[in-house]
Amino acid sequence: MIKRVLNQIKSLVTYDADREFYAKVFPDTLNQVELMRFRKMSKADLPRVLEIEAKGYNYPWAEGLFHDCLNAAHYDCWVGEDATDKIRAFCIVSTAVGEATVLNLCIDPVMRQQGLGRKFMQHIIDTAKAKKAESVFLEVRPSNTGAIALYESLEFNEIGIRPGYYKTENGEREDAIMMAYTII
Repeated sequence: MIKRVLNQIKSLVTYDADREFYAKVFPDTLNQVELMRFRKMSKADLPRVLEIEAKGYNYPWAEGLFHDCLNAAHYDCWVGEDATDKIRAFCIVSTAVGEATVLNLCIDPVMRQQGLGRKFMQHIIDTAKAKKAESVFLEVRPSNTGAIALYESLEFNEIGIRPGYYKTENGEREDAIMMAYTII
């Protein structure tokens, strides 16, 4: 009983004592991304999550969709916080039947191209492994070349195309590239 409660508490926050120590004693030795930590998203986080979502996408998710994900069984909703506890990124992953699917991953634009996307994707992969998933799936716009390069560097492979999946500003549709990572 006690072990189960401790594991539940442990699953709420990822804590790195070394990171905490170095951040306090040697603050100049770590960059902002290295100081990031991940924790489960709560409803109280939604105003900041929605702000990041609106900055990150031309067609952001509605607030109700986030509520649905927070309430769904098999969904992991995570936020990434910097050393000042400000949320800088979030992700939503569905895990069931041996598969993890990244439904939404968004990095605050001021934190992009600093390694936070890589760190968050590694967290997603590690969490999927811990849940005994065999694969991680995601979809990405072909125009998002930076994300595609990141996923390929993490050994994701293109497995298909979803024609006309994404809305575009000119009213047309953009395909989605489907990618998969196989957990060994």
